[in-house]
Amino acid sequence: MARLTSAEPATWNAPRPFVPELALIGSTVAYGATFKIVQTALEDVSAVGFILLRFAVGAAVLMPFAFRRGWRRRAADPRLTVRDFALGAALFGVVGFAGYWLQNLGLQRTSTSNSAFITGLFVVFTPVIETVVTRRRPPSNVLLAVGISVLGLYLLEGGTLQLGAGDTFTLGCAFMFGLWIFLGGQLSQRFDPVALTTVQLLIFTALAIPVVVVSGLGSITGRVVLAAVVTGVFCSAGAFTLQLWGQRWVEPSRAAVILQFEPIVAGAVGYAVGERLGTLGYVGSVVLFSGIVIAESRVWRSGRGRARLTDRSSTTENHPDD
Repeated sequence: MARLTSAEPATWNAPRPFVPELALIGSTVAYGATFKIVQTALEDVSAVGFILLRFAVGAAVLMPFAFRRGWRRRAADPRLTVRDFALGAALFGVVGFAGYWLQNLGLQRTSTSNSAFITGLFVVFTPVIETVVTRRRPPSNVLLAVGISVLGLYLLEGGTLQLGAGDTFTLGCAFMFGLWIFLGGQLSQRFDPVALTTVQLLIFTALAIPVVVVSGLGSITGRVVLAAVVTGVFCSAGAFTLQLWGQRWVEPSRAAVILQFEPIVAGAVGYAVGERLGTLGYVGSVVLFSGIVIAESRVWRSGRGRARLTDRSSTTENHPDD
């Protein structure tokens, strides 16, 4: 596979400042808002069975658009080949599949809020993975935001470090999602987000089939169909593509912090259906949101929003601590 370095000219079709960040937040709204319907569906269908249904729906929605757009970004490195795209998408798909399988296994054994907040620990794993792979330290404000986000997650969990079986599965999910976010940030620099998402969803579906054959699908009830359609269209097809597009312009560590908006949304949904976080939980949600603000603070304060956007693809080799 081609080395993951620069992909296309830094000034190519740059969006307005902060639009990529808003795209990431939009994707988290879709993710967080569907935690409860997924948990309800998992009372009838197996964890991998739901992966099969959900991602098959998403792939079917995106395939016509992917064929029309092609796999390569415009102005991408001409040395990239279909083989590079296939290998990158395959790795992306395997990592994502593992993350969602572990998340669904956890959802069957823990609460909606616990699942959402432990999943949010990808905010820790992402900068660690980025540092190890790229051998550069994330900006200091992002590191501070990571620490604050961890504190927020701890408070949201009720100030306890005790993990049940469901929470343990979900912690594994958080690691895989950290790796998935890093890979998404790299691959989005060179491949079309719709094509990349489509192939990823097809890989999710293909990996789920043999597991379902062995372990069973479960019962296909009305609420399972509803959850599969809603998450397949709005999360798998829509939010995945939106997230990949946003990650083209936002470093993985910053993206991970911004994606922390997801547990806040999930917590709001949990509250609406009767789950209560307690005083520590609500304090934690405020702390968590402050981490997002700090992650973006230097961009807002310096007025260099467009510079941050246009410089990402041209500085993957040398990103100083600004």
